[in-house]
Amino acid sequence: MSDNSTQQGLAGHGAFFQDTNLSANEAEAATAWVRSHVDRRTMDLGERMDDIREHMWELEKEGEIIVHRITDDHKPIEVDTLYGWKKRVPTNQLWHHKSCGQCGNIPGYPTSLLWFMNHFGTDYLDETDQTSCTAWNYHGSGIGNVESLAAVFLRNFHQAYVSGKQHGYENGHFFPLVHCGTSFGNYKEIRKYLIESAELREKVKKILGKLGRLVDGKIVIPEEVVHYSEWLHVMRNRIASELQTIDMSNIRVTTHAACHYYKMVAEDAIYDNSILGGNRTAVGTSVAQALGAQVIDYSTWYDCCGFGFRHIISEREFTRSFTMNRKIKVAREEANADVMIGIDTGCITTMDKNQWIGKAHDMNYSIPIIADVQLAALACGADPFKIVQLQWHASPCEDLVEKMGISWDKAKADFQEYLKQVEQGNVEYLYNPELATNQHINMKAGA
Repeated sequence: MSDNSTQQGLAGHGAFFQDTNLSANEAEAATAWVRSHVDRRTMDLGERMDDIREHMWELEKEGEIIVHRITDDHKPIEVDTLYGWKKRVPTNQLWHHKSCGQCGNIPGYPTSLLWFMNHFGTDYLDETDQTSCTAWNYHGSGIGNVESLAAVFLRNFHQAYVSGKQHGYENGHFFPLVHCGTSFGNYKEIRKYLIESAELREKVKKILGKLGRLVDGKIVIPEEVVHYSEWLHVMRNRIASELQTIDMSNIRVTTHAACHYYKMVAEDAIYDNSILGGNRTAVGTSVAQALGAQVIDYSTWYDCCGFGFRHIISEREFTRSFTMNRKIKVAREEANADVMIGIDTGCITTMDKNQWIGKAHDMNYSIPIIADVQLAALACGADPFKIVQLQWHASPCEDLVEKMGISWDKAKADFQEYLKQVEQGNVEYLYNPELATNQHINMKAGA
């Protein structure tokens, strides 16, 4: 490393970024630890680490915070986390905290989820008064700080807590369900900071007070931070037994788990000994198993998708090279998968949209990359265009759909006919528009 690079720091990217010039053998040795050590749950599970939820109960008892509790009305289902702790996943009265990436890149992701909830008669609120979690900006650019992230966290979960008031319900009726893996990891990390730091709570309380986002002068923190794939995980057997219409036994599926789901605040991720021996996080894979698909493991399962936040901005070619060489190529060559499913929009967008760029370097590997909930919706007869919205994906999905016994050409023709109806003003809605919050409601009325 040159003196100049040392002055600028070892991390980050730019002109000082240098090739390591490792030989093939050296490069192999440098990554050997991934295969030999990270291929199992290698964290020391013998010593019980601190469970932040226990401190939440203490703070609530002392009158410091209000915990947005999961009640019997939320119909929770209990699961095990990495450390064997119990996590209750609510299945009803859900407040959808949507993803910036979903809305921009993969709209079939939330529509598939709402489609399932409609079939199950789930009570939910598709919130319009929700902001970005701002973690993408924080991790990607470094702009922002813990205080701003904490204020956004508390602002959005206060909204979830009071959102039922305008529909005639008590505070806490709807419980937040987070769609985005980045938001999920960020919120859990920020929750931990808030519980551990009285100074941070005091600083943020002043901000929330100015915004009218306190309840009885207290901040509101949810009992659990719940990811949508966890809802899908606990509902997987009902999905397979009550809604599945397509035999999936000839479909080869491999899974990419989002780093922000199971590497960030790792102790909270769901593991199940019946899912790949409990050596992988259960969500995503469990749904494919329940549907009867062939779940195929691959050697680079642990790797990031290549998105990585900062380097997709500063070293975009690194992202493209990584996602093609470490994920797409391996999934194709080792698993010969028909589809790779993900649980986060950043991962799916990265691996889906960069495949066509690989062709410029004669890397002609392609595989459909879709969300677990999209694959489940297809297996249950959802329309590939109107609901699953595969037309937004850059990777080819036609072969997958045809192998599932669905006519791609017919579905496309039906969708084109539907678009003509939309042009004439005949629009279908997934839900009653009243299941959205009026952004202009006076939030102080619920405080």
